[in-house]
Amino acid sequence: CVGKMVQKYQSPVRVYKYPFELVMAAYEKRFPTCPEIPVFLGSEILHESRSDDGAIHIIERSCKLNVDAPRLLKKARVEYVFFIQKNTVNWKERTLLIEAHNETFANRVVVLETCSYSVHPENEEWTCFEQSASLDIKSFFGFESTVEKIAMKQYTSNIKRGKEVIEHYLKELISQGITFIPRWTPPQTCGQEEEQAPAVGKDAGDLPTLLESETPGSTKEPSGSSCPPAEAVSPDADKLDADYIERYLGQLTPMQESCLIRLRRWLQETHKGKIPRDEHILRFLRARDFNIDKAREMLCQSLSWRKQYQVDYILQSWRPPALLDEYYTGGWHYQDKDGRPLYILRLGQMDTKGLVKALGEESLLRHVLSINEEGQKRCEENTNAFGRPITSWTCLVDLEGLNMRHLWRPGVKALLRIIEVVEDNYPETLGRLLIVRAPRVFPVLWTLVSPFINENTRQKFLIYSGSNYQGPGGLVDYVDKDVIPDFLGGDCMCTVPEGGLVPKSLYQTEEEPESSDHIRLWTETIYHSASVLRGAPHEIVVEILEGESVITWDFDILKGDVVFSLFHSKRAPEPSHKEATLATSTGAGDNAQLIDRTWVLGVDYSRMESPLVCREGESIQGSHVTRWPGFYILQWKMHGPLPCSGTSLPRVDDVLASLQVSTHKCKLIYYYEVLASKDFRGSMSSLESCNSGFSQLSGATTSSSQSQGSSHLSR
Repeated sequence: CVGKMVQKYQSPVRVYKYPFELVMAAYEKRFPTCPEIPVFLGSEILHESRSDDGAIHIIERSCKLNVDAPRLLKKARVEYVFFIQKNTVNWKERTLLIEAHNETFANRVVVLETCSYSVHPENEEWTCFEQSASLDIKSFFGFESTVEKIAMKQYTSNIKRGKEVIEHYLKELISQGITFIPRWTPPQTCGQEEEQAPAVGKDAGDLPTLLESETPGSTKEPSGSSCPPAEAVSPDADKLDADYIERYLGQLTPMQESCLIRLRRWLQETHKGKIPRDEHILRFLRARDFNIDKAREMLCQSLSWRKQYQVDYILQSWRPPALLDEYYTGGWHYQDKDGRPLYILRLGQMDTKGLVKALGEESLLRHVLSINEEGQKRCEENTNAFGRPITSWTCLVDLEGLNMRHLWRPGVKALLRIIEVVEDNYPETLGRLLIVRAPRVFPVLWTLVSPFINENTRQKFLIYSGSNYQGPGGLVDYVDKDVIPDFLGGDCMCTVPEGGLVPKSLYQTEEEPESSDHIRLWTETIYHSASVLRGAPHEIVVEILEGESVITWDFDILKGDVVFSLFHSKRAPEPSHKEATLATSTGAGDNAQLIDRTWVLGVDYSRMESPLVCREGESIQGSHVTRWPGFYILQWKMHGPLPCSGTSLPRVDDVLASLQVSTHKCKLIYYYEVLASKDFRGSMSSLESCNSGFSQLSGATTSSSQSQGSSHLSR
């Protein structure tokens, strides 16, 4: 959540399991002063008004705060900090809106905050609370960084304090026998009583949470999940409930909660229908120390990788060869003491050289990916079974039998590549790695492998040599005695294969050596890769023999910003030899240009769709219903300044943007398909990922409802 002198905060939905009127009564006890909040020195009402029927009550206050930075304020010749706060309570709708901003240092620091109380959509006897805030430090006598740290520290620490204060006053009301406050009712006749709101006093305001938050307390009962109890329904399917976070994701600091909510919201806006599970988003945030920009980049690359190679399907589609079932010495085995799924790998008994020669790297990678996918599934099952968040698993590696054969160079190379793929796409999934019976040759292997393992992951390794794993301080500290495998001296029978040497008769013939430095995964992926350079768009042609066909497309922007267009021509475009040579020499690689430079738009070819600017990380799906036979050209080109119309000059922002990206290469993956109009709905194989178990995807396909050429795009 790091910005350039700008900090933002977004709370989850916090639920009071009390009626709105009772929460307001507890909340109002804090005014005009509150001994429970030492930094709040008092408030003064600047303006107050009510609607004629008394349903709407507006109060504007000046709030006086004592900031915990006396020396800094003394240098600025300021003793206290003042905030202006406007509270609008609507007793009829049962809502309270709080809007606050700082008055002190307003020309140097801008603090904006919005809080809201409302009735729970599924239970009218409960009250929901949300808050958002931003801190923008423009200048502060050279102490900008210090002010930022002090402000955010006090902000987050007082969120918890604000919750405690509300709970304190609720308990106080209940102890006084006040457990019910009647709801507002409209006046029966004109001129009856002025006050129609519940008798909880005339104040219904809040205090800016930069220094004192109104975050309501969450109870220990779960309040929202994919399978919550009947009495704990999430307030909004698109929002996160604080109780749900605690129950299914674990204890997070307020700023960590904010990072999760903000990244999740960004994904909802740019990847509609393709949002990963919350625990998976959280893993990427943890892997990047909750830096939203870094986590977003890592997560988007992983989502595109999953989509390109259809990893969401691996548990349904991958069936290990019989060779793996017999010679791959790994398998799941109950769980550790913390409830994490336990995976046992008898690496010392595994013939890594034989497996690589018999199956190849790709099959081994597929198998490892299926293990990771199964691990995530088991974590989810254990979370539900044990009633607490289980977000990672434990791996127990037995190195008995490890020798120089395991240091075979191609085998180590394959291992490093697999580690790289797993590190990039399954961060923070390994809770603990227990390595037992490490032989003398192990340090050599560790020296080769450890540089490729993330530092956070390396800290989870525990290594035991010889028989040190036995007794106190060994395995019994992490694994229950009754599930320790028999081959490690335990009483539990373990079904993990014992391995052995793979017969050389099963080795694959080496018809062609590995020519790639990366594992290609399976070649039957339906997605294609493309690069786009400035002046070198990527174009594909689709020939339509009869009208009323549907061209569908699905593409992800992996790097850079591009403009997508669709054209029609009666002539078949052909790439010139010169252009093909240029594409190769400039390093465009998988780049194809089809529209001849001599062609004139509007004469030789015409535009079928308005240009669509697609930003890095976005996922686009769309369709076009054709009207005429001919050649349809899908084009992706690098995004630059819009063409000038008439005598207008290009905008400065466009010129700067073009200079900024002029040396970069854009990358994307895409899929397209042509369908008969009658077969369009629900037929797009490119959108079959809506059945994914990994992603919470929408099952609806996008289509055009017009007979003429038009495209419906979803981001």
